[in-house]
Amino acid sequence: MLRRVFAAIMLTVMFSGPAAAQNSLRVAYDADPVSLDPYEQLSGGTLQLSHLIFDPLVRWTQDHEIEARLAERWEYVAPQTMRFHLRENVQFHSGNLLTAYDVEWTFNRLKTSGDFKAIFEPFTSVSVIDDYTFDVKMSQPYPLVLNSLTYLFPMDRAFYSGLTDDGRDKAEIVKHGNSFSSRNASGTGPFIVAEREQGVKSVFTRFDRYWDQHSKGNVEEIVLTPIKEDSTRLAALLSGAVDFIAPVAPSNLKNVSDHPQTKLITMPGTRAITFQLNMDRVPAFKDIRVRQAVDYAINNAGIVERIMHGFATVSAQMSPEGYVGHIQGLTPRYDLEKAKALMAEAGYADGFQVSMLAPHNRYVNDERIAQAVALMLSKINIEVDLQTIPKAQYWTQYDARAADMMMIGWHSDTEDSANFHQFLTACPNEETGQGRYNSSGYCNPDADELMQRANSEMDATVRAELLRDLEQILFDDAAFIPLHWQNLAWGVRNGILAEDIVNAQNAPYFGDLVMEAQ
Repeated sequence: MLRRVFAAIMLTVMFSGPAAAQNSLRVAYDADPVSLDPYEQLSGGTLQLSHLIFDPLVRWTQDHEIEARLAERWEYVAPQTMRFHLRENVQFHSGNLLTAYDVEWTFNRLKTSGDFKAIFEPFTSVSVIDDYTFDVKMSQPYPLVLNSLTYLFPMDRAFYSGLTDDGRDKAEIVKHGNSFSSRNASGTGPFIVAEREQGVKSVFTRFDRYWDQHSKGNVEEIVLTPIKEDSTRLAALLSGAVDFIAPVAPSNLKNVSDHPQTKLITMPGTRAITFQLNMDRVPAFKDIRVRQAVDYAINNAGIVERIMHGFATVSAQMSPEGYVGHIQGLTPRYDLEKAKALMAEAGYADGFQVSMLAPHNRYVNDERIAQAVALMLSKINIEVDLQTIPKAQYWTQYDARAADMMMIGWHSDTEDSANFHQFLTACPNEETGQGRYNSSGYCNPDADELMQRANSEMDATVRAELLRDLEQILFDDAAFIPLHWQNLAWGVRNGILAEDIVNAQNAPYFGDLVMEAQ
């Protein structure tokens, strides 16, 4: 307790000092974005940062509609070609004007990103018509064109072209590395990077030539500080040291809602929290009975009730309700006796040992969830060597497939069921980017075929049937271990009208945020 009080005092001191800018918003997230490059890593932190310093062609609204941003309008000019018209006189932070050539350059760059190429795999090229018009061409009819283009954040091609002083390409994408684009940024977004100390503090100031003059946003400065511990982040908000925190731990929801100076904002979430079983490292996991036994051994509902305090939705599949691939009536397998019987049938009644790796500041209660799963698996004689590490180090280890079981949460990048399979359970393919975050080695060509058919099917009814068939295959194969869909919660100081700018993508549009006079 004394440690928490001390931490709160230190945070108050940290945010004190010289007078802050008028309408300065102090934000505390659980972790810091790993890079300023919008295409280095596909993650929630990257998306949050991209909406601060860049702008997408189009973006999602709170009610899951698409709205125009840098692209003013669009239309099909052929079944496999959509034409876009850019806003004119939009400036990058460098002073350069945005043109269709910047969009083309960005598209060609992101197609080389291991993390993003799968999202854009259906697109073959961006073809410039004139300075403010371009065509996006596809290899086949594709029903998710606009969904995918919410991830196209035009970059300043002049700013990112050429060589650094030490002879490196400014446009290179170096995951977990030290590149020009990971340290420097020139976007069209509402904020510019004024100060950045990775893992400590980032300061963003309002771009005075921002194109969106209709926005009511009046935040002039954002000070972003990563605070890993839930209790310390909460203390910072309740003490007035910060104005906006995310996430709010389920055990802290009442603290925020009951405090006279703060308010709680919640939203149903669609991020699937799962574990993957590495079949290449553990031969037993190649046996479907063992994978199913692991699934049967885990009490999803108990985790949601006791660890998440009910602030999550128990899952048995990737697709949440409302997604086209969601199967009504598909329930979690939990049955400990069935799990033991399957282990015995597969010849593993005495169990075996596995290593487990999970982050401890990426997903809500991630460390406690991993501890609970490890304990549950011990009941079927699977002995778990659990290690939890900070998010900043976790993704390097995840990419290296450094453990037998690894936690992964996923929010569909396209707000569509196919994206879950595309990244988490598709047969891994470096060339296309499919299965980029598949750490299990699971590969079912029939499932991949269903996804490919769904991604070219323009009939919504037929497409939904294909995606439900895909979801059923993944369930039957125990291709992954589903836990729950994580709900969203933000804590804000009174007078911060954040209800209007939060969304299911968990990338608040701070450029539109209104701070009332205090």
